[in-house]
Parts: sequence; C-alpha cells; structure tokens
Amino acid sequence: MVYQPPAGARDLLPLDVAQKCWIENRLQQVFHRWGYHRIITSTLERIDTLMAGGAIQRSTVIQLQNAEDEELGLRPELTASIARTAVTRMAGVTYPQRLYYNTNVFQRTCDYRRNQPQEFYQAGVELLGSGGLLADVEVLLLLADCLQALSINNWYLILGEAGVTQSLLQVFPANLRNQVRNAIAHLDRVAIDNLPLTEELRSRATTILDLRGNSVDVLQKVSSLDLDAPQQEAVNNLKSLVELLENQGNFLLILDLSLIQTFDYYTGISFEVVSDTEAGARVLGRGGRYDQLLGQYHPQGDNIPGIGFALFIEDLYQILSCYQQLPQKTPPSNWLVVAENNQAYDAAFAYAQKLRNSTHLVRVEMDLGGRDAEAIRQYARDRSIAQIAWVKADGSTTIESNN
Repeated sequence: MVYQPPAGARDLLPLDVAQKCWIENRLQQVFHRWGYHRIITSTLERIDTLMAGGAIQRSTVIQLQNAEDEELGLRPELTASIARTAVTRMAGVTYPQRLYYNTNVFQRTCDYRRNQPQEFYQAGVELLGSGGLLADVEVLLLLADCLQALSINNWYLILGEAGVTQSLLQVFPANLRNQVRNAIAHLDRVAIDNLPLTEELRSRATTILDLRGNSVDVLQKVSSLDLDAPQQEAVNNLKSLVELLENQGNFLLILDLSLIQTFDYYTGISFEVVSDTEAGARVLGRGGRYDQLLGQYHPQGDNIPGIGFALFIEDLYQILSCYQQLPQKTPPSNWLVVAENNQAYDAAFAYAQKLRNSTHLVRVEMDLGGRDAEAIRQYARDRSIAQIAWVKADGSTTIESNN
C-alpha cells in the first residue's frame, strides 16, 4: 500500500511541526543560556557501538546491513553516539564539554505490528569531563529550568543512586544477583519471595525495594544497613546532593534507591522526571551519571566522567496539549504580493524580496496568478495574511490591509 507509511512511522503536518518547534525552541534557549552547544551525530551506528557498555538491548534496535555486511542500527538514544564522538572526533578538547541535542531516535517495540510508534523525538544534554557534586547539581537544575521554560507544573523528580544500589546488591549470591536486581528494578515483590534466598537476604532485598519516599526517611533507612566505608561515603555524597537541590526549592524530590536499570549503564545518580496528569503519571524524561561509558570507546580505554538527560518531546507535547499552551494554527504570512499584470512580475518579485530582507522575520507569499482580485482577497482572509501589496509594472505599490 504505497499510500500508507510503514508500521510504526508517521508524518508530521505543518501544525504538528509548529507545535514541536514551539517546544524545541524553548528548550534550545535554555540550553544556550546554560552554555551548552548543539551536537549532531550519525543516525546510523554500528551495532557494537550501540551495545558497548551494555546500555542497549539488541532487541530494541532497528537493524540494517550495508554492502560490507557490517551490522548497523538506527540509534535508539544519543548518549552512546555522543560518547563515541567525544573520545574520537573531539580528542584533545578542554573539559568540561557541555553538549545538547535535539533529534529523532528509533526504538523497536514488541507491538510494532500494531502500528506502535518506532520513531521518537528527544532533546537533551550531556555534560562530559566533570564527575563532581556540582556537575550533578548543574544538570538537575538545568532540567528544572527546562520544565519551567515550558510552564509545566505538577512534576516531581525521582532520584536514585545506581552506585549505592549496586553496592547494596553485592551481598547476594552471584548466581542470584541479577534476578534480585531485575526484581527490584521492576518492583516485583512476588519474584523476590520466589527466589531461593535466606530470610535475612530476602528481608534485605525487600528493604532495598522499599527505599523510596521522603529523602530524610530514605537516607535514615539506608544508613541502618551496616554500610562499609565506601558505601557510607556514597550515601554522604547523595545526602549533600539532596540538600543542595532542596535548598534551591525548584521541585519536589522523591528519593528512590530502588530506581535501578536492568543494564550496566549508570554509575552514580539516576533520575526520572514525572508529571501527574488526570490519566496518571507520565515520565517526561530520564538521565543519570555514566562515568565508565566513554572508556568503552576511547582508543586507550581512558574513562571520562559524564552525566546527562533526555526529555521526551511526545510526552511533553501531551502535557502541554492538556494545558492548551501549544500553537493552535501555523504562523500566518505577513504579506501577499500580487503582480497586477504580466508586465509587473519583475517588480513584484523585487518588492517581495525587499520585504523578506527585513531585519525581522517577515513571511511573504507571492500570488501565483490565475485568480481575480476578489479571489485573491478571499485567499488572504482564509490564510489570515495581514497585508496585500498590489504591484504595478513601474514598481508603484498599493498596500491593502486585510482586516
């Protein structure tokens, strides 16, 4: 069926694009104000690039193959591509590097035959070369600034610490550790109950799963778990981060040490930003710290710390649509230039170009002929074009406001 897009694909019409750009432009202004520069990476990547660090599941990648039989995939996210670019194409730069992106990603889903989307849009940042507390705070405050720029309210931040959670899992037998980890990641109490664990270890797994809520309470609970010195240091760092964030007063914070991914990607804080809607909670974005990922691509294996986040444009769109903040129509043209006869074409094109050369954006359409004066006026009214310029062959012009 040549008249239909493939399953999971879609077209964006002019109004869709205007609404998408409304969101992206506001995010881009925030990124610029914080000193971030845009990076554009390849849509196609080698599968081994995408799989490095265990961050991507092969089943989620839309795969291709080139003439050399290389396994290629459409990028399902940007962090791996930016990490590869940073350590190869940007070798020798001064750190920290503040980078942002605004692009499409492709993710295969189990329901793709049911026409579920496989192409998505994301905007986000990567802060490379700084591993300290202040870098974590910067990225989270930048995230809050993005949501404020979009006038999104009723959102909260779920903050985890992958390093702390991973270290708490070390007491479990090696052959069961991944199963415990997956159960915690999916908040699956039944799975924990069915694992062959001692009562002490089962209780510990349940405690980790319940490390969620008010930051004071969660930090008190985790401190009661008989931590070793490195674990206590990580918890102290998390406490300092929480205090800095809460002192800013920009957002509601939920501390969740059960927030853990099922792959080895984040090495420090990880987080999700969630908005409450009438239809339930909606995840608007997520991110975290990945201090060992860039070493997967570095020619000498050198690790470069990194932290970033991605905001999901489609989910932001759904929230903003509820608030009725998005444009409801495409921007109208400011001018319609009309050549009064065949001899006036040169003068009309010249006048239209003069208008377009304004220091401000001016949208100028040329009438393409074949309509009488009343039909031209009706077209201008239908399109909400503010002014019509009737141009004669000698260049003289009559301006008509379209009220």
